[in-house]
Amino acid sequence: MERVPFLATDAALPYTGLRVPVTILLDNVRSMYNVGAFFRTADGAGIERLLLAGFTARPPKNAIHKTALGAEDHVPWQPVDNTLNTVQDLRCSGYEIAAIETSVKAVDLFNWQPRYPVCVLFGHEVDGLSHSLLDICDTHVRIPMLGLKHSLNVASSGAVVMYELLRKYRAIHASP
Repeated sequence: MERVPFLATDAALPYTGLRVPVTILLDNVRSMYNVGAFFRTADGAGIERLLLAGFTARPPKNAIHKTALGAEDHVPWQPVDNTLNTVQDLRCSGYEIAAIETSVKAVDLFNWQPRYPVCVLFGHEVDGLSHSLLDICDTHVRIPMLGLKHSLNVASSGAVVMYELLRKYRAIHASP
């Protein structure tokens, strides 16, 4: 007889120990609340780590903790001093480098077939990623936008992308 989960969180038991080989790089994300949201979502989606570059705030900060609710203590993270060098090092380590950015060469998130491991870059809430970073990315990925607005809040974008990457990884590597 199949066991019926007692708690909603019991439904996550098949995911125990699953780590999605995804690194998230935040470059010049100005809102500490957005940074906290990335920590919380990365924890929920099983992302391997966050890289905090440019003027992106780093824990410990009250505003990060307020949104992360302690996830900043569990999700591995590193400060990044030189973003371009870090991205190049990740590429040399076998990571696909993907910018989440609306550009003329961007592929639809749902059509993108990432090569794991992958490093996904998110930029400043208004200005996005710098041209120098965009130029060295292997892939530009856009989230489909059906309404009048052409973008989401960066933390919302992060959540959409992280869970899509979890879904795709699970489809090819796991069977919960």
